[in-house]
Amino acid sequence: MEISADRVVTIHYTLKDDGGEVLDSSAGGEPLAYIQGHGNLVSGLEKALEGKSGGETLAVVVPPAEGYGTRDQELVQRVPKRSLQGAGEIKQGMQFQARTEQGMRVFTVTAVAGDMVTLDGNHPLADQTLHFDIQIVDVREATAEELEHGHVHGPEGHHHH
Repeated sequence: MEISADRVVTIHYTLKDDGGEVLDSSAGGEPLAYIQGHGNLVSGLEKALEGKSGGETLAVVVPPAEGYGTRDQELVQRVPKRSLQGAGEIKQGMQFQARTEQGMRVFTVTAVAGDMVTLDGNHPLADQTLHFDIQIVDVREATAEELEHGHVHGPEGHHHH
């Protein structure tokens, strides 16, 4: 069965940066299952997988524009610590979710100086070319419930949130 919109695709993947460093991988763990055409993967990877079949392996290079985007300096903000009340001690590397005009976005604390905190709303992989090694494990039709919910349910139809 070929990969097309509304089909559940199960893949093993390894993601590397331009230097060949592994950033993420499903190796040694469960494969990733997603619904094709629902924005669950970066667009460049979804496009490359379209029309492929179970059992295939492929290498995909995804430019920033079709991956996690290019860095937007406007998403870097300095805010007073007091605006992050209830977060406890604020340290570099902490992440916060915030609603923006573009919807929910994750901001990472990149610096803490005195009473000011620098938050970066860019994805950590913004500006990076993504190098995926993909093994397509399985392709099947999504159930009506999966399509309605927009994500894959477990083998017995259980939710895994």
